[in-house]
Order: sequence, then C-alpha cells, then structure tokens
Amino acid sequence: MVHATWGDWFVTEEVEGSEPDGVSVWYLGCNGFVVRSAETTLYIDPYFADGDPPNIVRMIPVPMDPADATLCDAVFVTHEHIDHMHPPSYAPLVNADEGMLYAPQAAYDRPNYDGDLEVADERRAVVADGESVTVGDFTVHVRGANDPDAIEPVTYVVEHDAGTFFHAGDSRPADTFHDIGAEFDIDLGVLAFGTVGAIYYPDDDETRTTRWYMDENQVIEAANALRLDRLLPSHYDMWRGVTADPKVLHEHAASYQYPRVIDVASIGDRLVLSEPGIVPSRT
Repeated sequence: MVHATWGDWFVTEEVEGSEPDGVSVWYLGCNGFVVRSAETTLYIDPYFADGDPPNIVRMIPVPMDPADATLCDAVFVTHEHIDHMHPPSYAPLVNADEGMLYAPQAAYDRPNYDGDLEVADERRAVVADGESVTVGDFTVHVRGANDPDAIEPVTYVVEHDAGTFFHAGDSRPADTFHDIGAEFDIDLGVLAFGTVGAIYYPDDDETRTTRWYMDENQVIEAANALRLDRLLPSHYDMWRGVTADPKVLHEHAASYQYPRVIDVASIGDRLVLSEPGIVPSRT
C-alpha cells in the first residue's frame, strides 16, 4: 500500500498546479523525479513505498500517492530493483493519463517485485542502450550504465529546447559516461550518492557490510566524465544505515573542472534547468 505522508497538496498544488517556464524538475526522494514542461509530464523511477523492513527501511516521507496524479505522459524506469520498478508506484501514474511505461527488458522479465506489473501490455515499451523516444516536447535518449547490482541497467538523457537533464539511475562511474558527456551538453545531472553500511538480511539472519551507490570520489569522477555543469546528488536520503551527507561533495569537487554547481535538494524540492538553485515552494 502507498500512503502519502503529505496528503495530496504536493502533487496537486506544487507539481500539477505549477506552470513551468521551460523545464522544472521535482525531487521525489530516493531516485525518483518528476520532469515537467508546459506540455509534457514525465516521471523517472518513482517509488512511494516503505522499503522492506527490516532489510531496507525508508527514512524519508512519502510525498504523494500516485493515485492523486492526473498528469503523466510517461514513466521511465532505469532497472529492475523494487525502488525503481515498483508497480504500485508507477501503475496509477500510467493509467491516470493513458501514459506509457518505458523500461529495459530485464525490468519486465525479472522485476524485484512479486506481484503483477499492473499495466496493460499495450502501455509497456522496452528500451535499450542507443535508442531514443519522443514523448511530447521531450526526447529521451537511452544510454548504458554500470550498476553491478542490476541485470540490465540504463541511464536517460532527457532533451528539451529549454535544456538537458540526465538521470544515471544507480550507476557507478562508467566508460559510457565519457561518450555521453561528449555527445550531450547536460544542464543538470543526477548521480546516486551513498555509503557503506551494515544492512540486516533477514533471509540469512545476518548483518553484512554493504556498499550501495557511489562514494564521494566516484560521484565527482562520474560528474567530470559527464561534464556536468550542475550536479544533483540523489538516493543519499533513503535507506536506514546507508544515508550520506551530500554537502561533503563540495570539498571533493573543489579541484576539478566539473561540476560547476552542486545543488543539494531535499525531498519535494523543485529545480529548473535554466538556472541553479532551489525554487521556493509555491505554497
């Protein structure tokens, strides 16, 4: 079950009640985002569940119930893990506005989820490295990733006349990032930032040291390969035991050319592609 901590004000008043001038991006926490223009609404890796206690425990509020959304032209999924490919989170979005679900083949074949995928076959599309998809006034380019914990991960380059947004999923530094950085002029890029923590695995009844996502040095390495003007760290806020402090990234980035700006967003924050910083809440 999805239970929104914030009721419906965030999606109704903040996201759908706004009138984007160019492209606005809202951080949903974990690795989820809403990307909106005046014409088109995209969701990337939305996740509104509690995790799987006691193995993974959500540390941040649930900002919205996807059933309250009325605007969604497409949902893009980077890989099969439950906090990225989660039917109770994406299905109401896709079904609300007759949108489409885009994901790698492995996310459909081997999702980290036991239930039904909850979206009709005609609303599912498979994406792979090198392909491009046009949704409204966005063009989404699918590129490769380096996520050793996933089966067939991808990254997304979202192009619009107002700017370019990059979502790396849970990828660590990858050779393909150099190619992406050379091909695209990215205005805002999202990289998953985490740490090493002690995580309890109930199936084995043991606690193991676990590394999730990139550390500080890897984030800056990836940002330079991608030539990011602006970096938005994500995922650092989500799981009990592997949270991290994104403010330390400024120190690691100080001697490098990229990123030029690091925007640290909290869940629910809005950014625009045309200028750095957080946009104050409309309400």
